Amino acid sequence: MGLGKWIGAGIGFATGGIIGALIGGAIGSLFDNIEVTHVNSATEDYYRVQRASQSDFYSSLLVLIAAVMKADGVVKKAELDYVKRYLLSAFGEAKATQMLHALRDIIQKDIPVQQVCMEIKKNMQYASRLELLHLLYQIAQSDGNINKSELSLIEQIANFLGISSADAQSIKSTFYDDLDSAYKILEISPSATDEEVKKAYKKMAVKYHPDKVSHLGEDVQKSATEKFKKVNEAYERIKKQRNIN
Repeated sequence: MGLGKWIGAGIGFATGGIIGALIGGAIGSLFDNIEVTHVNSATEDYYRVQRASQSDFYSSLLVLIAAVMKADGVVKKAELDYVKRYLLSAFGEAKATQMLHALRDIIQKDIPVQQVCMEIKKNMQYASRLELLHLLYQIAQSDGNINKSELSLIEQIANFLGISSADAQSIKSTFYDDLDSAYKILEISPSATDEEVKKAYKKMAVKYHPDKVSHLGEDVQKSATEKFKKVNEAYERIKKQRNIN
C-alpha cells in the first residue's frame, strides 16, 4: 500500500475533518512513492508515523498560509513567490507544483480559521505549532512588510493554536533587530537580573531547539534552526549591552 493511501486510511489527522475537506487528497498523494521496505516492522511503523506527521504539518501549513494570504483581500505576488521558493526547496519541483495547485484551490474556499486551529491544537505537538507560527510570520513578511490585517490574523491564529502570549511575542520578535526585541525573544523584561537573563536563555534554547521538530523533516528543522539562531543572537546582544561574560 502506498504511504499516502495508508495515511488516508486514518493515520494522519489532517486527512479528515475540516483540514481534509479543505485540502482534499492533495497532500497524502505526495507521499505515495515513499518506500519503507527492507526494515523490520517496528522501524516501518516509525517511518510511517513520521511521514504522517509531516503530511499533517504541511497540510495544516498550507491551509493557514491560504488564510493569512487572504486576510487583506489581496493575494500578493511576493507572498506566492516566497511560498513557491520554500516548497521547491522542501520538496523539489514535482511535489512543490502539486502543493501550489492545492494552495490555489484552498485560497478560493472559505476557511473557518478558528475551527482549523482547534483541530491542529488537538492533534499537533506544541513545538510543531510554534514552528507553524514561525513559518507564517516568515511568509507574511516576505515582501518586507507585514500587513496589519495579516498580522492581526496571525496573532489570532497563535491564540487559537493555544500558543502562549509570551511565546507568540517571542517568535514575532525574531523578525526585528533591536535590543527591546532581544528581551522579548528571551521572554524577559529589561529589568531582569543578569542571572535571570542566563536562565531565560537556557530555557528558550531548549524550547526552540531544532531537534524538537526533527520528526517533521530536514526542511522544517532548517527553519527551526533559524529561530534557534535568533535566540543565540538575542542573548549575545543583551550580554554585550550589559558586559556579561
